[in-house]
Amino acid sequence: MPEAAPFLPDSDSFRKVVEWAPNAMVLVDETGHIVLANAQAERVFGYNREELLGQLIENLVPERFAGKHPGFRKGFSADPHPRPMGIGRDLFARRRDGSEFPVEIGLTPIESDNRFMVLASIVDITERKRLEERFRRVVEYAPSAMVMVDSSGRIILVNAQTEQLFGFLRSALIGEPIEMLVPKRLGHEHVHYRNGFFKTPLPRPMGVGRDLFALRADGTEFPVEIGLNPIETDEGVMTLASIVDITERRRAQQKLEKALEEKTVLLNEVHHRVKNNLQVIASLLNLQATHAGDEKLRSILSESQSRVRAMALTHQLLYERKDYSRIDLGEYLERLAQLLFSSYREESVYVTLRCVLPSPPQFLDFDRAIPCGLIVNELVTNAFKHAFPGGRSGEVCIELHQNENELELVVADNGVGLPAVFNLASVKSLGLQLVPLLADQLKGSISIVSTPQTRFSLYFPVDTYPRGPS
Repeated sequence: MPEAAPFLPDSDSFRKVVEWAPNAMVLVDETGHIVLANAQAERVFGYNREELLGQLIENLVPERFAGKHPGFRKGFSADPHPRPMGIGRDLFARRRDGSEFPVEIGLTPIESDNRFMVLASIVDITERKRLEERFRRVVEYAPSAMVMVDSSGRIILVNAQTEQLFGFLRSALIGEPIEMLVPKRLGHEHVHYRNGFFKTPLPRPMGVGRDLFALRADGTEFPVEIGLNPIETDEGVMTLASIVDITERRRAQQKLEKALEEKTVLLNEVHHRVKNNLQVIASLLNLQATHAGDEKLRSILSESQSRVRAMALTHQLLYERKDYSRIDLGEYLERLAQLLFSSYREESVYVTLRCVLPSPPQFLDFDRAIPCGLIVNELVTNAFKHAFPGGRSGEVCIELHQNENELELVVADNGVGLPAVFNLASVKSLGLQLVPLLADQLKGSISIVSTPQTRFSLYFPVDTYPRGPS
């Protein structure tokens, strides 16, 4: 005999519990007749309570299932214990108007006065089924392969794109472990990653920082991107994986990387050749100066050689750093200062050259680095030649300061100073005539202070120049 329920059908407490239940509740006797129904049963099935009482329960079952239903009732009576009805089957009920709707049914055996009865709790799951169907349609028509996996790693659901991408029929995938779509060399670690995801199930891309590969039915591997989303279901948390074949993207990326590599090699060669050609020009100027008898001509050729070296140095730095978009201005000025100092070492034995550079580095684009270098070249050359006559000792200083919206480039010396009446716009020296022209190229301005030391300050905008490594 079945175990007795805590409430008897004829008790007021039992009837109140049934009446106020949120689901449709129907009590059926051993002959299959309805002996009790609640208000929710009236609402769900469309019958008055009086119409329900005394009916066979099969009247609430679609005709196509009604013939088998008595057999299911007898099966429950043979093994009566609380359980869901129809595990693994889709259940449907029938309303008074003949329409069908999907249901979930819970069965509980009841004993009263040696009579065996069954209390059925019936839930209309039409809306849930509608949402499930909508979900299935979204998955089915998704542009990428979609695979749903349960917590044990078994495939529960796939879409048409999955069949097309992997070359498997849907029937060959359902119920199989997801590792069948993973290369064998990666299968063991995939189980570890899968278990880790179920411990903390959050939407995220799979394998961040790792190259992911999948396996087709023919045994070929291909690179993929996978997005993981946890899905709450009645059977527990499942994972919906969106899988995208990135073979073409990889191929295009490799092609682009190869093109960039070839471009880098070409630019490297261009800067190397330009640097070498400028050095050849500088050497020719030096050779010409050596054979020139006129001291003034030798000076002119030497100054031209210095300018060529300043331009060649920019190409040298680009060649060394492999960054063809910008130059560390501080490093450039320091290297340029060393070149200038070595050029005038014999003429200015007692003069030192010092650089004050910013930290972090200030980077400048190639087109503006050259005018800066040429301005420094002209001002330092002028200081070495004119600021320390007669073997006078002193110092030339190159400074670079970072202000909020501009750079200040300074060339200063503590020599004899400038003439009392000095106008940069009216000087006859070619080198100093170049300074304001080069400043205009930088959209900058020149400030000159002559006491207590000579100080040339170049100010130019810096808002478009990134600081530090990109």
